[in-house]
Amino acid sequence: MSSINQFIIGSVVVFLGLFSSTTNDVRPIKSTLVFDIISKNKIIGDLKATKIIKDSKVHYKCITSINTRIIKEIQVNYEYDVTFENNKLKKANVLIDINDKPYADILTKWEIAYYQISKNDKNELVVEEDIKYATILLYFVEPVNIERCYSEQDGSFNTIIPLGNHSYKKINSKNHENIYYYKYGFLERAEINGGIVKFEIVVQK
Repeated sequence: MSSINQFIIGSVVVFLGLFSSTTNDVRPIKSTLVFDIISKNKIIGDLKATKIIKDSKVHYKCITSINTRIIKEIQVNYEYDVTFENNKLKKANVLIDINDKPYADILTKWEIAYYQISKNDKNELVVEEDIKYATILLYFVEPVNIERCYSEQDGSFNTIIPLGNHSYKKINSKNHENIYYYKYGFLERAEINGGIVKFEIVVQK
């Protein structure tokens, strides 16, 4: 073998080695959306949703803080921690505090052949079907051709109805309706019916 051919082969091997080490050390891809929470033309809180992709796993985190007045001042904090793997829900944990005191701890966890759903450390429900779309995805993935989504907060499935022009209605287990509006595939704003209080979330520009 000539020295030129040896040089070419050696260069290719080095290149492939560098390429391999680079692809095996892929950094996570992170996306963050921040929303204002508005009620009666007044900002009453904020919502920060984060999506981190690494290999076959997607980790979502959402932190919501609301300060409002219902008879008296009330502060509500929501924290969602959700993991998907290979486009399937693996684990979802929702923590809710009211006035800095724990109110609810809801856990959904895949257990080999089913999801175990517990509330405040007490097993309550079992879901046997695979969950491919949950409510936290509504911030990052427009629900095109999605007819229902899983609610990490109460372990139920919500109905999704397309309204046209990239808008969708979601009906939850309490028959409350939320409307979601999208732009370029991401949530731009939503009208939320929280039962006692109704508000709007609007993405910060």
